[in-house]
Amino acid sequence: MDESWTEVELHGGPLDGERIPVDTNDPEPETGLPLVADGCSILGGRSWYAPDPATGRWTWVGDTH
Repeated sequence: MDESWTEVELHGGPLDGERIPVDTNDPEPETGLPLVADGCSILGGRSWYAPDPATGRWTWVGDTH
């Protein structure tokens, strides 16, 4: 991984405890990322994780289509 990438741990939801790489130069991660998850409550959907502005911790927001 080059310097623009960092690894974050996900908290809550179906991907709790998983670690994913995030490009720190990409503006999208500030609003969160929809991730494919086997435990998603919506068939074929994605689980949405976003950084908490106060702590920076990536937490599960909910599931989406």
